[in-house]
Amino acid sequence: MTSPISSIGATPAPAAAGGGDGGLRKAAEAFEAVILRQLMASMRQAKLGDDIFGSSATDNFREMADARTAESIAATRQFGIADMVEQQFRGQLGGLAARSGGGVQ
Repeated sequence: MTSPISSIGATPAPAAAGGGDGGLRKAAEAFEAVILRQLMASMRQAKLGDDIFGSSATDNFREMADARTAESIAATRQFGIADMVEQQFRGQLGGLAARSGGGVQ
């Protein structure tokens, strides 16, 4: 991950705070990035040959590069995972708003 753990829960979710939809969009993109990181890690494990320059430091830098690449790909929303997650949660939030009388508590 590129962001410190303390910043993840530092701000309240916009739906809970009654604000816009930026938090849901960011969470959906973060989820897509996690899926893409796992996909990239699986592809790296399926290497076809020995890495003659391989070391633990190289592996660490590749993991960081893969994480950044996954975040960049998720931000472009080309895979559609974030869109589906966002749509699903919007439907659930809409149902909660209807049951609670107009606002999410």
